[in-house]
Amino acid sequence: MGRVVRLLAAAALVAAAAAVVLPGAGHGDQEVYVTKIPEGYRDWRLVSVAHEAGPLNDIRAILGNDVAIKAYRDKTLPFPDGAIIARIAWKFTPSEENNKIFGREQSWVAGDPPDWYLQFMVKDSKKYAATGGWGYAQFDKDGKPAPEAKMATCYPCHEPIKARDFLFTRYTP
Repeated sequence: MGRVVRLLAAAALVAAAAAVVLPGAGHGDQEVYVTKIPEGYRDWRLVSVAHEAGPLNDIRAILGNDVAIKAYRDKTLPFPDGAIIARIAWKFTPSEENNKIFGREQSWVAGDPPDWYLQFMVKDSKKYAATGGWGYAQFDKDGKPAPEAKMATCYPCHEPIKARDFLFTRYTP
């Protein structure tokens, strides 16, 4: 009996060690952040534009790769693996030059980029299972990924719209 108990204890120890060492082995070990900017994102199609008021006060272009655009157009939910959505933001700035011409303040333009101007959502239902199948990313003006604490705010913000596959932006044809 003692030998069986020792074998079971050894097996449990090996399983626990594997869960800690192997990436994605346990829910807490799964990846949730994207740390590399997808190539060619500036050539993707426009999904929509948005103005975020409040403390952010930015204007954004939402872009999608071919997989994302097809899913948006076909109204496919959940989005298929391989879909990538980009958000590029700029400060929402009044255009003094245009407003002089119009004679009143009515024109706003994209100004300087904010600190974390570039964001991505990458769909991979296995790799990012812990965050609804989406990996999240934020990058600064120099292309450096945001600290983990900053990126940890992405999924909780998107979680309330789970029914829309965690996507705020609707397609604007």
